[in-house]
Amino acid sequence: MIDIADPSLGATERDAVEAVLDSGQLAAGSEVEAFEDAFAERCEADAAVAMANGTAALHAVFESLDLPDDATVVTTPFTFVASANAVRLAGYEPVFADVDPATYNLDSDAVAAVLDERDDVGAILAVHLYGLPADVAALRRVADEHDVALVEDAAQAHGARAAGEPVGAYGDAATFSFYPTKNMTTGEGGMVITDDGALESRVRSFINHGRTTDGGTYEHAAVGHNLRMTDLAAAIGRVQLDKLDEYTAARRERARVYDDAFADADLVTPVEPADRRHVYHQYTVRTEHRDALADHLAARDVSTAVYYPALVSEQPCYEDVGGGSSTPVAADLTDTVLSLPVHPNLGMEDVERVVDAVHSFDGGRR
Repeated sequence: MIDIADPSLGATERDAVEAVLDSGQLAAGSEVEAFEDAFAERCEADAAVAMANGTAALHAVFESLDLPDDATVVTTPFTFVASANAVRLAGYEPVFADVDPATYNLDSDAVAAVLDERDDVGAILAVHLYGLPADVAALRRVADEHDVALVEDAAQAHGARAAGEPVGAYGDAATFSFYPTKNMTTGEGGMVITDDGALESRVRSFINHGRTTDGGTYEHAAVGHNLRMTDLAAAIGRVQLDKLDEYTAARRERARVYDDAFADADLVTPVEPADRRHVYHQYTVRTEHRDALADHLAARDVSTAVYYPALVSEQPCYEDVGGGSSTPVAADLTDTVLSLPVHPNLGMEDVERVVDAVHSFDGGRR
């Protein structure tokens, strides 16, 4: 079976973990600090704060932005539920805007329309879906015009670039996930990057039980969580970060093969706008025959996945928020998207097997 994902971990990661085990410093320590420094440098950010997972990173940001108590956050309904969950966990409510039909990311015009209609919006949460950055330059303009914050959810976009800048450069903060299927992993883990020193301090305090960063050891200025990253995870992350360029090149190479091979197929293939660099966390196509194609590929030992089969606004816990009828582009995507294997461990022979399997699908060519 050709798997949809295959985390790439080897001897270097094992050696790094063994070194931490030998040191006896397992909780957050020098490895976490070194990982944060390296990640901030990679993202051209002033600061990075490592933590337990990507959802924790989003939650920590929204706990730390100091929005009005009754604020709402405009975001996409076409994403994993964690994006909206982090908003609600911080005490705010998500409001859903539609997505661009070409990129599947937040449509800046749709976001502006929501902001024109409402006076309770405190922030925009842009998700860089599948590894393709949202139009953050346009979203930054909208955010500035309405005096609201911009947060970038880059959980799927390590190493991606928008308008010549690394993802995260346009937001007040950006967050990353290091779940095993992501473009780089720490097993579980997350990261916040920001150029705002005050925001960084509040994030660090929140993930460490609200402990003050400049006070006594047991001085707690606010209620917080224990969401710190371990040195074990950070050791893996430092190795993976060194491999990220190699992983990205492999993903992009496989995506280019697919692009060429499917040029005449009855599929809508991913776009890469001229001002953005796609890192292909997923290679996601669209077809009106999605379920039949998925079954056809499964019968030929090719795994696929649907990210995502339902809008966040259709989840039982968000039915009161609504948004499905007002986000028709996003709603259509849930019925037509299908992700194909594109990970770095996918050999080129396997890529050709995927291509052949797609081409053998009835109606697979225009």
